[in-house]
Amino acid sequence: MMNKSTWKQLPRIVSLGENNLSDINQIVEELRLPKNPLVITTKTPKKVAGIDIVKELENGGHNSEIIVVKSEGMKEVDRVMKELKKENFGFVIGVGGGKPIDIAKIASVELRKEFISIPTVASHDGIASSRASIPDGKIQHSIAAKPPISIIADTKIIAKSPWKLTSAGCADIISNFTAVKDWKLAKIKGETEYSEYASALSEMTAEMLIQNVDLILEKSEKSVFMVVKALVSSGVAMSIAGSSHPASGGEHLFSHQLNRIEPGERLHGHQVGVGTILMEYLHSGPSGKWGKIRDTLEKLECPTDANGLDVSNESIIDALSNAHKIRDRHTILGSGIGKKEAEKVAKETGVI
Repeated sequence: MMNKSTWKQLPRIVSLGENNLSDINQIVEELRLPKNPLVITTKTPKKVAGIDIVKELENGGHNSEIIVVKSEGMKEVDRVMKELKKENFGFVIGVGGGKPIDIAKIASVELRKEFISIPTVASHDGIASSRASIPDGKIQHSIAAKPPISIIADTKIIAKSPWKLTSAGCADIISNFTAVKDWKLAKIKGETEYSEYASALSEMTAEMLIQNVDLILEKSEKSVFMVVKALVSSGVAMSIAGSSHPASGGEHLFSHQLNRIEPGERLHGHQVGVGTILMEYLHSGPSGKWGKIRDTLEKLECPTDANGLDVSNESIIDALSNAHKIRDRHTILGSGIGKKEAEKVAKETGVI
């Protein structure tokens, strides 16, 4: 007999397709959400989607307001929360990439409002996950939140976004391979709960992307549909697990440490892609599938080495040898691998 229960929250409605922003009033009605949402976005997403969303909502009888966020720290979250309290908005809509969606996610949890995710790029799985990433100086915090009640992704809009953003989303999905391996190690150590279902879903999502890389390289709406569907699946796997384990392991620790050592405008997905090459080598050795992962990333026009990331070889070595210090999570890195070992791995995988 089972003597415990779990509580999982998953998106209730996912709408993927061309010109589907007009579905929003029907979705709001189906979900029985209250009137008058606050729309959180940034400058470019406001132009490509935010204004049209507000018009659709007005046609549905809503008085909504757009707030354009400029930074991604907790100060901006506090500003959004003040707006929500001031006008008593009924729910929250995040429009854009990681910054507005993460801010909307946290604010909605703090004020117990529902949240709809409307991505305009396909750069990472935060569009559907129960986690939010918020920076504090050089430190990136992963905060427990809840998944959106609905996701509306217009493939036509996303297909027009820069390819590098979509390629970063692909790399983020591919990183699930090593994230799940690290999760299994943590399970063996007795350090975390483990879900076979969430693990299988995460791995299947990454495998599906690799098997369909040629279709994705068409850079069409069909490509976007597949990538967004994979990002949603990855986010759902995290919600089922109740943690980020299915999609975040040593490769993410490497990425966060690299940001500390050498700050820059690099894309999160691209960094974890390089981290995945390194972690797969540590897991499986020279005969592992790290070469296949690297080749797939190269096909997708993702960086696979220090030069592609525009960082120094020394930063790669420092990040790999110190990544274990980022958070208390057991991965293949253990208690650290040392600079000599880090240099060897980076050289043998071609990362430096």
